[in-house]
Amino acid sequence: MACAIVQFCHFQDLQAARDFLFPHLREETPLGAVRRDPSKSTNWEDDGWGTWEETEHALQEPEEGNTSKMQKTSWLQDCVLSLSPTNDLMVLAREQKAVFLVPKWKYSDKGKEEMQFAVGWSGSLNVEEGEHVTSALCIPLASQKRSSTGRPDWTCIVLGFTSGSVRFYTENGVLLLAQLLNEDPVLQLKCRTYEIPRHPGVTEQNEELSILYPAAIVTIDGFSLFQSLRACRNQVAKAAASGNENIQPPPLAYKKWGLQDVDTIVDHASIGIMTLSPFDQMKTASNIGGFNAAIKNSPPAMSQYITVGSNPFTGFFYALEGSSQPLLSHVALAVASKLTSALFNAASGWLGWKSKHEDEAAPKQKPKMEPATPLAVRFGLPDSRRHGESICLSPCNTLAAVTDDFGRVVLLDVARGIAIRMWKGYRDAQIGWIQVVEDLHERVPEKGDSSPFGNTQGPSRVAQFLVIYAPRRGILEVWSTQQGPRVGAFNVGKHCRLLYPGYKIMGLNNVTSQSWQPQTYQICLVDPMSASVKTVTVPFHLALSDKKSERAKDMHLVKKLSVLLKAKSPSRDSVETEIKEIILDIKYPATKKQALESILANEHLPFSCLRNVTQTLMDTLKNQEVESVDEVLLQFCASKLKLLHLYEAVSQLNSLGFHSDASFSDNDLAVLLRLDEKELIKLQALLEKYKQENSRAAVRFSDDQGGVLPVKTFLEYLEHEKDVINIKKLSEEESVALGSFFFWKCLHGESSTEDMCHTLESAGLSPQLLLSLLLSVWLSKEKDILEKPQSICCLHTMLSLLSRMKAVAMDDTWDSQLVSPWWQQMRTACIQSENNGAALLSAHVGHSVAMQISDGATEKKFSQTDLGADTEALTDSWEALSLDTEYWKLLLKQLRDCLILQTLLHSRADTRPRRAPSLPAEPPPRLSVRKLLEGGRGGIADSVAKWVFKQDLSPEVLKLANGERDAENPDEPNRGLFEVSEVDVDLGAIPDLLRAAREQFPCSLELDVLHAHCCWEYVVQWNKDPEEARFFVRSVEHLKHILNAHVQNGIALMMWNTFLVKRFSAATYLMDKVGKSPKDRLCRRDVGMSDTAMTAFLGSCLDLLQTLLEADVSRDEMQPPVLDTEDAWIAVEGPVSIVELALEQKPIHYPLVEHHSVLCSILYAVMRFSLKAVKPLSLFDSKGKNAFFKDLTSIQLLPSGEMDPNFISVRQQFLLKVVSAAVQAQHAGAKDKDSSAEAPGAPPGKDLDWPILAVDLAQHLQVSEDVVRRHYVGELYNYGVDHLGEEAILQVHDKEVLASQLLVLTGQRLAHALLHTQAKEGMELLARLSPTLCTWLKAMDPQDLQNTEVPIATTAKLVNKVIELLPENHGQYSLALHLIEAVEAISIPSL
Repeated sequence: MACAIVQFCHFQDLQAARDFLFPHLREETPLGAVRRDPSKSTNWEDDGWGTWEETEHALQEPEEGNTSKMQKTSWLQDCVLSLSPTNDLMVLAREQKAVFLVPKWKYSDKGKEEMQFAVGWSGSLNVEEGEHVTSALCIPLASQKRSSTGRPDWTCIVLGFTSGSVRFYTENGVLLLAQLLNEDPVLQLKCRTYEIPRHPGVTEQNEELSILYPAAIVTIDGFSLFQSLRACRNQVAKAAASGNENIQPPPLAYKKWGLQDVDTIVDHASIGIMTLSPFDQMKTASNIGGFNAAIKNSPPAMSQYITVGSNPFTGFFYALEGSSQPLLSHVALAVASKLTSALFNAASGWLGWKSKHEDEAAPKQKPKMEPATPLAVRFGLPDSRRHGESICLSPCNTLAAVTDDFGRVVLLDVARGIAIRMWKGYRDAQIGWIQVVEDLHERVPEKGDSSPFGNTQGPSRVAQFLVIYAPRRGILEVWSTQQGPRVGAFNVGKHCRLLYPGYKIMGLNNVTSQSWQPQTYQICLVDPMSASVKTVTVPFHLALSDKKSERAKDMHLVKKLSVLLKAKSPSRDSVETEIKEIILDIKYPATKKQALESILANEHLPFSCLRNVTQTLMDTLKNQEVESVDEVLLQFCASKLKLLHLYEAVSQLNSLGFHSDASFSDNDLAVLLRLDEKELIKLQALLEKYKQENSRAAVRFSDDQGGVLPVKTFLEYLEHEKDVINIKKLSEEESVALGSFFFWKCLHGESSTEDMCHTLESAGLSPQLLLSLLLSVWLSKEKDILEKPQSICCLHTMLSLLSRMKAVAMDDTWDSQLVSPWWQQMRTACIQSENNGAALLSAHVGHSVAMQISDGATEKKFSQTDLGADTEALTDSWEALSLDTEYWKLLLKQLRDCLILQTLLHSRADTRPRRAPSLPAEPPPRLSVRKLLEGGRGGIADSVAKWVFKQDLSPEVLKLANGERDAENPDEPNRGLFEVSEVDVDLGAIPDLLRAAREQFPCSLELDVLHAHCCWEYVVQWNKDPEEARFFVRSVEHLKHILNAHVQNGIALMMWNTFLVKRFSAATYLMDKVGKSPKDRLCRRDVGMSDTAMTAFLGSCLDLLQTLLEADVSRDEMQPPVLDTEDAWIAVEGPVSIVELALEQKPIHYPLVEHHSVLCSILYAVMRFSLKAVKPLSLFDSKGKNAFFKDLTSIQLLPSGEMDPNFISVRQQFLLKVVSAAVQAQHAGAKDKDSSAEAPGAPPGKDLDWPILAVDLAQHLQVSEDVVRRHYVGELYNYGVDHLGEEAILQVHDKEVLASQLLVLTGQRLAHALLHTQAKEGMELLARLSPTLCTWLKAMDPQDLQNTEVPIATTAKLVNKVIELLPENHGQYSLALHLIEAVEAISIPSL
């Protein structure tokens, strides 16, 4: 293994964070790029106002364009960046803005699940005007729960500002604490968490947070900070719940040191508490106090601090413990709730804000500053020209790396205070550390090594590596310290940021840290170009010296081997020799195993090379001393060699060219399968029909090359352990490939079946695994098997051989009362297979072999026992045979049924393309016995219903498979055959297949059950696409074909409640709101369909409600159906069928359904004829309105008694509008007929008889039916359809009033003929008429006539009809007589 850089996280939208932090870069974003959601902005000033100023500056100073372009790529270098060591939070900050990123598991573009950083919070953090963020930390806090899994409870964000404030936030941006410890800007924040001491002599370090100012260092005790943050977070949660609760958290303990004798400080490192040795104690006392200095008996404990800057370049400070009393600070608590956000401050230096409502003129009171304890620099590294830039402390506190402005990286010995190494050429370098602990399992004991590190039981060693990122060169390097070589280098780009937290989880101690094993990252590299976060992994062996680094040599050999394997060498022998030399030169067993794995995984090496290399290594290991041989490597070589020998044996058997010369006839097949001639012919016909229908939609695996399998793949599929070969967990395709390698040649008769079984058994493969592989091949190669019946004989032979293997244990000791698990395995495979043809054949073969073995066992028992015992043995054998035989017979029946059903579902009718092209073409369903058993009692009918929908078959087609039902019900109208013939349909074999499926499933495919499922399938598909109105129409047709009223009632009620009532109510309220038939846009918005689709929808709803009413009447006359299941499918389990749910529905409330039917008729009429000025709900009183859209099975308070005359008047006007519109649509002129004879969206040929419907509505709406009938007669005469008017007159009761209305219409016709033709004859005739008649005719308005081209003879008949209807004592009777004379006078000249 070598150094590696590993990517472990992505950014979901890093550009959004950049645009928020750098608004001026947002304008340069391409138009097609993804933009930030403006709703996430928390400051209204961010989105537009600041951009104007930046645009002005850009116009005034064009030379800044290059700088902005550079900043677009290097913007991350200008940010304050911090990542939690547990990788659960990242902070990006610039000036006063900050973005908090949290990880989320999401699917990448390639479909793999990966961790992505997403914006969790963004906003502005400045409290004082002009302050900016200078430093940030993400500190994970440990959970206090005993059941914690090692993850932190939450993460606190610590931010330092130029104002000197330090503020603490939650992950959601809620302010917890604010502290002002110094008025100078915060330069750096650093944290130290608890680490278990590696050695007894190492001083245990306390947790702390250190804050660097230009001339001071403040350290906050970690325990005090941890408790205060927890208390503040609890207070925030309580305040969010109550809004007024205030709990003062405990005070913080901190120390403040004033650093002296240093010019400038830019960074620092807090080393922690250290204790000097007696010699160092005396040396230090002599340097400070001179020759006569006195020392204490015990060395004092000191806190060490190292600063970098200038004069000195590196300063070392030592603060004696006890020389400064810790300061107690009261916490300023910021409570964030949904009501208020307040900050409570005390007089000890914690910063607070005043409310905006206070007087701003009042002077701002500065908080009191605690004085700093002076601390002089003890010594340093003086270099007046060198200025330090950063310092990074190693994990074990012994070394520190410092960068300077000369492009150097200096390695310091912290204890001695000296520089021990320097690297050149790293300007603007970023540094970090990686600490690696040795894995004892990889340690190799060496002879003669008596050190504790020479055996696998000694302590683990720790190695430290320095990581240097040089952004100007775009390279990341890993160096072994102290004086080690460079062990890794990576090209990573010039715009990354290297993050090294230097701490882990706060809140642990020497007890809890032992039980916790949190996953933390020591070092991370953020790459903005690829929007990813990476980490570096370094193996421990890279830290070993060259003298003892045998592993380094091994790794070199492994690299050499990998190069050799990738190269294409012309000489295979030379390559094999070189591979052997390399693998034998490798020392470490683990590396040797790794090398052998890479060799065996190579695709280009021939089999002989792999075998020879493995054999050579095996021989070498056997010749070594037993003590020095690694058992794991030896077992690995032995297992791979065993697999290679098996591969070689199988390949040789497959390449022998074996061919069986035995002839094969149908008679032989019948004997083999134990079938008589009729059964065999029936089976062959069934399979032939299945093959024909399945050929168009068969799913096949990719053709392999005659069962050839690469050795690399073979070794990946199998594993050898303890003389047994097992198969790894393989996918279906992989199992087929392996099985084809073993058995495909045998099934084709091209390889010896006996030799193959013997080879596989002797290799250690269990019969159960072989049976599984054999069946996977057989069931997946269905098409090839059906085309070659000879393979059935080969399968019979192979199965017989496998069944007689010792491991199957089918001998005399087998309990005859139990079912054989061997045959049960085979039956289970057949049940789960979706290739029913191959499954049926394999079940017949399995049944035959089982019978053959059972008969053999019976004969053996019979020959070994006496006559008395013979009877008992035969009885036992018969019991075992009958039990297993019943399972086989059941399976054969199920497979035969499933095969017939599969054949039906794969059949297709040749029809004209009627379905919308928007519907995707789905592949035919793949059935198996298992699917049918788990599909519930309605699963079979449901699959057929889906097939009916895809073929778009008429409901009448289903009757073709139910001839006996039509014979039982001769009175039922058989109009379906005519409907089917109207469409160009070639049903082909569908009727026969339907009839066959009906014979196999007489209960599951009973006609009412099938119609119910088809009805439900169509309405489900219509609900997915409501524009396909014909789906709903077809669904109602299937509903009407259901004969049992109980089922019909339940299905209709479920359809109404599930799919229709919501859309129906939406359409009602929309039409009532607009007062007319709504436009297409409104229909799509409120109802979810177009206006034409809504018209058809309302018509189908009316049909459904009428069917529901008829079913409610008929259900009292018949019994509910008894739902049976076929004997072979009695074990079916799964969801409840639609029919069972339908039978559980309650009976409807007839008046309520009738009430909805009236409303539906009104809505349909409005949409059908585009009526205006009609508000449907205004036709009903409050009781009627309240009853709408309620459960149809509930009893509602409906209108009763006399209705208000105003309602009746409005209803009557509406019904007359409907009648007029219906007559106009039916009897308008030829031009109008073509355009309006059929309503948009209405099913052709099925429009309602609207006049009759209007009369029925009049009865329900308490409107006089005779008024509607008279109006209908008048409209018919108005449109000149006098012959229909004469027929309609017979339905009118008050003929006297009708005669008066027709008399007016007659006058209009005559007035048009005499007064509006401008003919000379018309004037002469008018002069002959009586003055009374002339005056009456002139008062008529012929413009009301819809048809003025009526012959005068027809009008004469109308006048005679009026005379018949009028009584002689009627006031207009004389006028009618005058009209007769006028008509005769008009008709005479025309003759």
